[in-house]
Amino acid sequence: FFSNGSAFASEIQWHSYDSGMARGKFEKKRVFLHFTAAWCYYCGVMNNKTFKDPAVISALNEKFIAIKVDYDKERDTSSFYRVQGLPDTIFIAEDGEIIGRRPGYITAEQLNLILDSILAMRSE
Repeated sequence: FFSNGSAFASEIQWHSYDSGMARGKFEKKRVFLHFTAAWCYYCGVMNNKTFKDPAVISALNEKFIAIKVDYDKERDTSSFYRVQGLPDTIFIAEDGEIIGRRPGYITAEQLNLILDSILAMRSE
């Protein structure tokens, strides 16, 4: 029904930490920073359920810069943000300040509500 040129992407456009943070500042967009690992069960559930939700995909691709960090491979970044357990999700304002954190599994319904509330916040 939709052509390939459609605005409805079928998956989240993930960025690496460095390019995503730079892009967030450049585009003046908020950053969705998600920490994950191959061995983490609920990270896999989020990949297969939460991150497949069309509303989540649309919000993250259009209104945020989505960054996925591998906890095991990017230890410096994980320790900088004091990641204790996985999955862990951090929301960062356009100026680089942390505006929220949600450790643990997040359903698509919960994440849509969280993203809406973050977008409703006024950036100073």
